[in-house]
Amino acid sequence: MRIRTGRPYPLGAVFDGEGTNFALFTEVAERVDLVLIDALGVPRTVTLTEVDGFVWHCYLPGVGPGQRYGYRVHGPWDPVAGHRCNPAKLLLDPYARAVDGQPDNDASLFERAAHGPDPADSADHTLLGVVTDPFFDWGYDRPPMRPYAETVIYEAHVRGLTRTHPEVPAELRGTYAGLAHPAVIKHLTSLGVTAVELMPVHQFVQDGFLRDRGLSNYWGYNTIGFFAPHNAYAAHGTRGEQVTEFKSMVKALHAAGLEVILDVVYNHTAEGNGFGPTLSFRGIDNASYYRLVEGDQAHYYDTTGTGNSLLMRHPNVLQLIMDSLRYWVTEMRVDGFRFDLAATLARQFHEVDRLSAFFDLIQQDPVVGRVKLIAEPWDVGEGGYQVGNFPPLWSEWNGKYRDCVRDFWRSGDHTLGEFASRLTGSSDLYQHDRRRPRASINFVTAHDGFTLRDLVSYNDKHNEANGEDNKDGESTNRSWNCGAEGPTDDEGVLELRARQQRNLLATLLLSQGIPMLAHGDELGRTQLGNNNAYCQDNEVSWIDWRLSEEQRELMDFTRRAIELRAAHPVLRRRRFFLGDTPRDEHQPLPDLMWLRPDAGEMTDEDWLRPDAHAVAVFLNGDAIAEPDPYGDPMVDDSFLLLLNSHWEPVTFRLPDVSYGERWTVRIDTADPQGLPDESERKADTEVCVEARSLLLLSRPHRGEAVKARSAF
Repeated sequence: MRIRTGRPYPLGAVFDGEGTNFALFTEVAERVDLVLIDALGVPRTVTLTEVDGFVWHCYLPGVGPGQRYGYRVHGPWDPVAGHRCNPAKLLLDPYARAVDGQPDNDASLFERAAHGPDPADSADHTLLGVVTDPFFDWGYDRPPMRPYAETVIYEAHVRGLTRTHPEVPAELRGTYAGLAHPAVIKHLTSLGVTAVELMPVHQFVQDGFLRDRGLSNYWGYNTIGFFAPHNAYAAHGTRGEQVTEFKSMVKALHAAGLEVILDVVYNHTAEGNGFGPTLSFRGIDNASYYRLVEGDQAHYYDTTGTGNSLLMRHPNVLQLIMDSLRYWVTEMRVDGFRFDLAATLARQFHEVDRLSAFFDLIQQDPVVGRVKLIAEPWDVGEGGYQVGNFPPLWSEWNGKYRDCVRDFWRSGDHTLGEFASRLTGSSDLYQHDRRRPRASINFVTAHDGFTLRDLVSYNDKHNEANGEDNKDGESTNRSWNCGAEGPTDDEGVLELRARQQRNLLATLLLSQGIPMLAHGDELGRTQLGNNNAYCQDNEVSWIDWRLSEEQRELMDFTRRAIELRAAHPVLRRRRFFLGDTPRDEHQPLPDLMWLRPDAGEMTDEDWLRPDAHAVAVFLNGDAIAEPDPYGDPMVDDSFLLLLNSHWEPVTFRLPDVSYGERWTVRIDTADPQGLPDESERKADTEVCVEARSLLLLSRPHRGEAVKARSAF
């Protein structure tokens, strides 16, 4: 085989139409062997002799797409100094664009020798990189580029969303092709969501301890390949076909107006701690890729709870992450990222530093800086809870929103004041550094925890199927008061649970900020009380598409609420409310007012009452004070939201005619279908809001300006 010197960049295996350039970074290596595996599994070794800036490289003419390969790195085995090179381990290229195979948990993958590296060869038990074809016909594909204010996110799992869908062909269920099927896209577009946030699709590894229990890593937060789409989600092959299939999925979703956001796990890898498998990074350059304990480099510094953390202050680790992000934007055409345990990415040393090198790189990057960036703003390390502290470009999963909204609808004491802030965009968290409501990703449920239906149905978790004696997962759900302070008959309890689902969905979709739905919540999906279904790749986690009448009613309710949000800019403002200050003498009412059930304005004393469970919110569409995309003033209908989380009905008095003469009910969560009675309510009259329910009323705008869609 003729070998050329090649180039040190780009890293990875890059096919140019005539041959492939191979490039691998390692500071510690003394020799690097590239191992090519043919279709029959026969290896051929090419020793790399060119090294530039710690990048070992070569160019092989005639080697093209479908070629499988790995590396053997010769270097020091000195765990005390942080080095764990072992040429007996065939290693995955960190920049591999596709991956074939899955580790089988064989003993050869682990370093279990009493002294020195284990001599067992891992070649027949590990993953292999695959050379891919970069050429793809994108046609007329264009990113939807949805404004933040119009965005509704749908968190989904590639497999769980499609695995049982009756209209998807059996061979496509649970795959990228299945998610791109017209029946699935029709569900998403008819629901009205604008972005699909996919749980991890980077190549991940199945944990050995789960295999031993007959379970699997269903969620996928165990990444090993930051450039490769997970091969088990491919319907058409794993020798590079998964890349084409993923691109086709993105193209189909874009054509339907849906953005694609990836849940990415750059904080750790699947190699775990010193007892984990040697698959890639550990054997290539352990001390460069991983954060080790200072003074004890045989051990890993872990702020993720998974055994290791990437060394975010190393320039080549930062390069790896930025190259990966740019690749997924430019080559795979995704529209944004949600960063798992993002506080770990901010840890250059011990503390979380919001101005760390990683965020500096994101800020100045002309590719990554223009897509949607979402942080899970916490990790398990000291000082890791960082809600409200990420830089201005970022949006954040607002964990305080989730907790507060749940507590309000549980009739928790002293919840009303914080609930008011969460409903209106959490300005207390984000406005101090001039961020906008788009900073808050509002959610009530996500993949981690109870589904919406289970949240209001179970007071205790039921994770027995996970094989951990029900000790895993969040320890408590707290009571939803289906007993002494609510109905006790079966029919009444079931109706209350259905009503609470409508309450939580309506609150989510009527809140300022960006709403996120967990897939299947619009259908009343259940996990039978399992609030940590990370290992359940089965009917526990998959959406069951055999829908009852009640489930269809909930789906219709969710669709109507999303439609209402989309139609009215006052429900999805780009800027925070000004509050009690009127705009001018021509507009005497402020853009937002809080009212007691008797229609009087809320006072400080009212907010501080521990038993305050009912409040009215006036949203003034005549005072949006925001320009439309053309710079013209924008007006909208005005809304009155009446909220009652108490276990008894509350009578509200509608405000006087200065707020509006007649009001039309738009949402009534006390109705089994959430439908209004379509009757009008006059100013200064009484309205009964049933126990644990909300009413949304509207009146037409009074201005002459044309209503418009909002922009960034």
